Amino acid sequence: MSSVYFSQNGNRNGFAEKTHYNGLPTHSSAVREKWQRHHPTSSWLIPLSLPIPGVRTRRLRIIAPNPARLHQFSVTRFGRRRGPLVLFVGVVVAVFTVFALHKRFATQEKKWPALSTGEPSTLVYQPEDLRRIWEWEIAAGHYPSSRKIPKQLAFTSPPHNPALPARKSATLPSRYRSPIVQDTVGMGAKRVYLDLQAKLPNVAYPPRPVPGSVADLDVIMDYCDFSQNKYVRDCLEVLRLGGGLDNQARVRRGKMDDWKYIYVEDGVSDNITEPDAMLKPSYALPQGESEVSKDFTKKRGGTWEPHLSLPPAPKYRPYKDQAAVCDEENPRVFHMFWTGPFTDKPYLALLSFLFTQNLGLHLDSDHPISNVCRPKFWLWISPGPAAVPPGPNALKEMYDGLKSSPWASPFLHPRFKDIIQFKLWNTTEQLDGVPELKDEWRALRDSLFNSGGWVEKVSMDDPVAATGPTAVLSGVKGEGATAAQPPAPTSKAGNDADDKVNRVGSKSPQQYDKLSVILSDMARFILCHRFGGIYLDADTIFLRDWEELWGWRGAFAYRWSRLEKYNTAVLRMNKNSPLGTFLFRTALKNGLDFHPMTVSRYTKDAYLEGLLLRLPDALFDSAWLNTESYQRERPPQPYFTEFGDFFETPREQGAAPAALGFDGFFKGAYSYHFHNFWWRPFDEYRNWPDLGERFINGERIARASIASERGVVPLDEETVASDKRDLDWSTVLKRTFESYIRGERPNMYGEWLHW
Repeated sequence: MSSVYFSQNGNRNGFAEKTHYNGLPTHSSAVREKWQRHHPTSSWLIPLSLPIPGVRTRRLRIIAPNPARLHQFSVTRFGRRRGPLVLFVGVVVAVFTVFALHKRFATQEKKWPALSTGEPSTLVYQPEDLRRIWEWEIAAGHYPSSRKIPKQLAFTSPPHNPALPARKSATLPSRYRSPIVQDTVGMGAKRVYLDLQAKLPNVAYPPRPVPGSVADLDVIMDYCDFSQNKYVRDCLEVLRLGGGLDNQARVRRGKMDDWKYIYVEDGVSDNITEPDAMLKPSYALPQGESEVSKDFTKKRGGTWEPHLSLPPAPKYRPYKDQAAVCDEENPRVFHMFWTGPFTDKPYLALLSFLFTQNLGLHLDSDHPISNVCRPKFWLWISPGPAAVPPGPNALKEMYDGLKSSPWASPFLHPRFKDIIQFKLWNTTEQLDGVPELKDEWRALRDSLFNSGGWVEKVSMDDPVAATGPTAVLSGVKGEGATAAQPPAPTSKAGNDADDKVNRVGSKSPQQYDKLSVILSDMARFILCHRFGGIYLDADTIFLRDWEELWGWRGAFAYRWSRLEKYNTAVLRMNKNSPLGTFLFRTALKNGLDFHPMTVSRYTKDAYLEGLLLRLPDALFDSAWLNTESYQRERPPQPYFTEFGDFFETPREQGAAPAALGFDGFFKGAYSYHFHNFWWRPFDEYRNWPDLGERFINGERIARASIASERGVVPLDEETVASDKRDLDWSTVLKRTFESYIRGERPNMYGEWLHW
């Protein structure tokens, strides 16, 4: 095809078409003239279809000015010679005018949005407040790292770091030093890195971590960081060797000091840092604060938060200098959130906790370990649908349900009363317990279930749903509050008892309790901020003692597989920390969105990622990269290509679980995250709690229920021939933990349960 504003390549009888130079278009025929007038290119705007990187099946469709139409207009109006020149000048003037207006009227707050990620800024804190957060966290010992502070924060003098050992620093003349410092001044004790190995006579099992020991997460990042092309397989070897888990199986030779990552703080260093070598340079920042502020883009349409008023940072004390073995500022509490009937999933999480952590269960209950801070496990239970508040008798009903549940009742045994506690979750009470939210969160009641910017709406016209957010918001303490109403019944005429609002628990991929999942995204931050400790998703299994992770005082989550984002299935935060204040106030101004992808934006926009360390997923989620087709040329053991392999191990690998047992399952990792699968039993052939005579009544109830569902007569005993021939990994782990409770084997550290 041809037109007046493109060279005429068409011909008529072998000769080129005639062209008039009076600015009027010419056409070879009436058909061509009609086509020219009605073809879409005559429009001022045209659609463009652009490829989307990484997405082959879809293209991006945008509307753009039609350059052909603009050219045609300029030629028609000004002629073929002057038209293109006028058009070019007009474009240059338009671009210059836009930038001139921006330069004249825009402020530091009104800047061009960042183009690097394509996502709008979430920032609501000014740079000076972000620096104060960094200073407070460092002074409190929550940054025991030698990694550099982001230069965008523009520190002109290095903060003193009591959790970092003192060291001599290179002294440079002031004229050679940068005006911005990125290092902290170590003021802490020496670090003595431990060589952990089993010793006689207890050589059959690995040794317990040394009380008060600390994991150097800088070393772990050096050997495990996926962004630095480190393999999960190699990371797990470093973790198990440095942690002394390779008892009687050490085949590496040569000096292994570089793989030591566990240390204790011992004494005061003689190599005191010379702070003057790192203090303010002899010249100031160019143009002051304005040069730095360009890196901080305020949330569009938002307002800056008032300047932070922070209390003095608590004095950092190494473990050896603490007045008591358990530090109130650093409580050792594992949190887990559960909704719906108690099943084998929280059951196995609790069993793995008993099997791995240093709880003193091998000693008499009257004489616990004197020099060890025993961790506790708080299981928070939401008794009904996520959008419905608990009724006035909810606590009693919760304990009645736990007592009657075969899966839950064993953990009510007096032997576990000091280490496992069940707690009732109340959304209103929890939100009111967060000072940063209590006065403002009710204004966002319509977006309470916000996940990644997608708000799950709950209809207020529905008589059942009306007891949801409305009731949650009304059942509060304080002036003008009304008593909480009991939960609405789950079976009313005209309402589906398993719809989005009334669903309790996930029964299948199609019947997924999404509201509870969204609520748990927020619950983990509330629990860690209010009480301190570590939050774990309920689809998590402990694989080793976490002593040295407790010793590292900073906050952390872990990496979202290949992406540089957080996964908060494991979340460590310090109680009432400025970092927590930042996260809650930022989330409040961004729709109370606590999805891990959104939290990743909060910390990235504020340059606070170093204060919420993103650990490699090898530590807690060793199969994730393999399930997404990464590192399959050198996978860890076991080799899962999808998360379902944990519950149904492929036949070609089916010999490994029974042959290798617990020791062959991602050894070195701290935990395993099996990513949902709430509806798949761990042990399909023995889907009941198998804990021996002490808990036989619950076992009989569960077995009778299963037999009734299958239409068979329950048997008191089975033969080995009735069991599955190739046991899956989930089955092997469940039966291993149960055998410890039955008293048939010790835990992973060779300690026998003493009742």
